[in-house]
Amino acid sequence: MPQIRPITDLRNTTEISELCHSKREPLFITKNGYGDLVVMSIETYEEMLETARTDTAISEAENEYAAEGILLDARDALSSLRRKHFG
Repeated sequence: MPQIRPITDLRNTTEISELCHSKREPLFITKNGYGDLVVMSIETYEEMLETARTDTAISEAENEYAAEGILLDARDALSSLRRKHFG
């Protein structure tokens, strides 16, 4: 369940930091009853970025396949990459 806190709670930096690290999810900050900020630990942020990168790569691969209809054999592709990058 997402944590929602008023902006005045940001005064308690240690509590906010501990909450972000323990929950490992974004903390939503409101101002005058409306969403204003999102706070999260660096670890959570990096995990979200990596997930977004992976999702983007998968989407690009799906679009490429839809456009060209060409599939590569995984063994051949990996073998080619090994030769190219590792001699």
